[in-house]
Amino acid sequence: MSTDPDTLDTPTETDFDFETEPRADRPSIELDSVVVEYDERPDRRTIYPGEASGTERMSSWLTADDAGFVDLDAMR
Repeated sequence: MSTDPDTLDTPTETDFDFETEPRADRPSIELDSVVVEYDERPDRRTIYPGEASGTERMSSWLTADDAGFVDLDAMR
């Protein structure tokens, strides 16, 4: 990506890597998720590596509003 302020938001060919096939140099990671439902605010989903140990899991997770996630098959 360019650091030139005039083109900072202009994507370049190297900005995207949409590989979908597994590669030998990248391990396959299976993810699990859990949704926590709230009464007064948006539900939250946490995604984490399913086979990670407790210590690894504590540093390898992502949480966001559940509405921000979409079904992969619906987007294909």
